[in-house]
Amino acid sequence: MGKQITKRFGLLSIILFFTAVLLAGCGANDQSGAVNGEDGGNAAETELNGNEEAGENGNNNNDPDNSANDGAVDGEGPFPVTIIDDAGKEITIEEEPESIISIQASNTEISYALGLGDKMIGVSDFCNYPEEALSVEKVGGQDMNAELILSLLPDIVLVTTYHHENHEEILKQYEEAGMDVIVIGDKSSFDEVYESIELVGKATGTSEEAEAVIADMQERHNTLKEKAEEITDKKKVWVEVSPAPDIFTTGQGTFMHEMLESINAENAAADQEGWVMLTEEEIVTLNPDVIITTYHTEDLQAEVASRDGWAEVSAVKNEEIFDVDTDTVVRPGPRLIEGVEELAKLIYPEVFGE
Repeated sequence: MGKQITKRFGLLSIILFFTAVLLAGCGANDQSGAVNGEDGGNAAETELNGNEEAGENGNNNNDPDNSANDGAVDGEGPFPVTIIDDAGKEITIEEEPESIISIQASNTEISYALGLGDKMIGVSDFCNYPEEALSVEKVGGQDMNAELILSLLPDIVLVTTYHHENHEEILKQYEEAGMDVIVIGDKSSFDEVYESIELVGKATGTSEEAEAVIADMQERHNTLKEKAEEITDKKKVWVEVSPAPDIFTTGQGTFMHEMLESINAENAAADQEGWVMLTEEEIVTLNPDVIITTYHTEDLQAEVASRDGWAEVSAVKNEEIFDVDTDTVVRPGPRLIEGVEELAKLIYPEVFGE
């Protein structure tokens, strides 16, 4: 009840705030435009804009040592619960949240995996999975539709490091309206994704579900690693996350690098860090055995083979060129395990194929 009163009075102050801004001729901060680099563009743009999976700016401070209050109250349930989000902020959630807005596709996927779909009242413009998320109200992306979010009045808003660093005043207005604003930072490894799942689970009273999701991902990943131990002829793999002429790849510190290592494959760009662009001439000298792309083109084999000098590349000669769903290999959520399973089957079908 106390929180509902706070939200009502908080909303009144927000309405007055936006009215004053409008009268001043500045216009309400309706930030509903789609922004390149969220989940709508190709994976390279996503990473380079620091939005979804760049992993360089995230502060993974969501209580890895389990020092935050687990919220148990005389055996009555997990609330109130105190968490520490990825901005290092301590947040006490008094009651089980009944409504959630997620302004990032990965956090939306995590929420649905935890069984919170019926509580989702707003998602980003780029949330495309699961199918149910397509019918939920769209509330913007890196630039949020602040007025719409305030009118929806969710109990919890899941935001990103980008929002925390660039829209601090708007997030403060959300808090004044009674919303719990939780920052989920950028991720670049499976372990960091597990931390995000744990954090969302603790904040929403679904810690048991979170543990089950993590355990399933870990079990499936460990199975792949065990099978990979029998591989003696390691293949060199070139990963391409955007097509020519601006060809980007993934070096160390990315999901794709970790995935390739876990299935005993060699990343052709292992001497690089993060997301980098290489020329066609540089790539040819690497002579990969397999080429993996994360974008869709009508005739992938022909497009890659037509590049100057690429006809003699082993992967081209042997037609070992494959495309995978970008969301499963770069989006920091539960479907990452599907991405590494698909890579394993494509690169080593004799070991991982069904």
